[in-house]
Amino acid sequence: MHVFFYAGSPSVGALGFHTVNSPRTGLAQLHHEGPGGACDVRLRLTKDVLTIQKQDVVCVRGGSHRAHHRTVTLRRQPGGSLGLSIKGGAEHRVPVVISRMFRGHTADRTGMLFVGDAILQVNGINVENATHGEVVHLLRSAGDEVTITVEYLRDAPSFLNLPSGSPGPAGNHSSGACSPLFDSGLHLNGDPSSTAPSSPSSPVANEPKYEKRWLDTLSVPLSMARISRHKAGAETLRCSAFEVLALDGVSTGILQFRSAQEGAAWLRAVSSNIRDLTLQSVRMANKCCSSCDQVVHMGWVIERLEDTGSCQTCCSKFLVLKGSSLHVFSTPPVSMLDWGRAEETYNLCEVLFKLHKLWLPDDCWLHTDSGLEPWGLEDPQPYCFSVLVGHGQSRRFSVELGSELAAWATSFQRATFMEVQRAGSRTYTCSWQGDPLCFTVDFALGFTCYDSKTKNVLWRFKFSQLKGSSDDGNTRVKLLFQHLNSRQIEVKELEFQDLTAVLHCVHAFLAAKVASVDPAFVDNQSIGGRRFC
Repeated sequence: MHVFFYAGSPSVGALGFHTVNSPRTGLAQLHHEGPGGACDVRLRLTKDVLTIQKQDVVCVRGGSHRAHHRTVTLRRQPGGSLGLSIKGGAEHRVPVVISRMFRGHTADRTGMLFVGDAILQVNGINVENATHGEVVHLLRSAGDEVTITVEYLRDAPSFLNLPSGSPGPAGNHSSGACSPLFDSGLHLNGDPSSTAPSSPSSPVANEPKYEKRWLDTLSVPLSMARISRHKAGAETLRCSAFEVLALDGVSTGILQFRSAQEGAAWLRAVSSNIRDLTLQSVRMANKCCSSCDQVVHMGWVIERLEDTGSCQTCCSKFLVLKGSSLHVFSTPPVSMLDWGRAEETYNLCEVLFKLHKLWLPDDCWLHTDSGLEPWGLEDPQPYCFSVLVGHGQSRRFSVELGSELAAWATSFQRATFMEVQRAGSRTYTCSWQGDPLCFTVDFALGFTCYDSKTKNVLWRFKFSQLKGSSDDGNTRVKLLFQHLNSRQIEVKELEFQDLTAVLHCVHAFLAAKVASVDPAFVDNQSIGGRRFC
């Protein structure tokens, strides 16, 4: 499904939004993927639900609430006008619908016909499978009194381009157009604008009264929901579009926006509500966790799949920074048991966060007529980061907004620094020239190497004494330390089974140490205002 947004009513803001404390609403058009049409819808966004509404005709007095088939008798005005226009036809596999009604004229005065009504019968003749021209002929040749049976078409095809809301003023329409894409103005020998309408008849007490109203058709809960601009299973981004998928699998369908400005505003609004609900979930989860096992950040990401051998190149994952670990889930954890069901768990001291693309301040989208990918970048995933883990492996993720990328960068840094200070030290087995050794990275003492059998310390250096390093990309590393007194450089060579994890740990402890000495270090690492390629 696609949803195409239009500006809101005069009572709402420029982007169709109400005030901050009111639900956000906006007119839209719901498109179905593949062949088919679309229908007018309205979106209603509250703090925890996104609702899609469709227009329908309801009986508000003198009949059942939901109006289905309605039979209405029209008496022609002098000059032959019925006061309506139609579109559609079986030749294009769409029903014939009332596309326009002229205020104060015959059809409008009945109070029982509406733009969007599909014509089912004309004087008892079924026209559900009739062509546009056949329906026009029946209506014109039916005499002074025409009885039609109609049903409101909630899912009107988009190319019919039916207006929403009340009937508009009278206007000039071609009476010869028979294409289903154009109105056929059924005025015969007269123009409705030149015929003075008769006064509306007084309503009868027991006569049914009908109104067109917006009715809820789909509600998507936003707690733990995710937003995706990606086409299913692919890296390709939909142009100025996204869908919202609830935890239980309910989807809004694809929300396609008319302008970059509207699209970005709705994306931010929905994302903001999801973020607020996620923060509530974090607070609730942390009430059940010890102080050393708190959730720092969590949320949905898109993972880029490498060499899968299938057409699927990406999939959704739910990442959680909790306690000492980064957890990767296929679905969000909603119970205490779920926390033990992560697909992968990585120690934060042994992963390295790498930023690929930096956010732009306004999160605005390019216009669709620019011929460019969003942001004008060739990379189909403009907000990307990688998590480098042990044995040289890495996992690449992307998010939908630059602000989300900034949040992940800050949260990774914070969670890692907290874990370094909480752990205090980490020790790895290693060797050199066949001798089994142990290598310890300690937040207070720095680097220590000792014999794994005798526990005798072989050498120890502070963090400030490390002046450089190099490795063979496999198992061996050279660490260059400077003696404090002689200023001489001493090279220490070690061999590890998982060298990548050790180097990431060294990086984490060094960064945390610098941050503890110079609090401004963290601020200087902020990604705001810089662009990474």
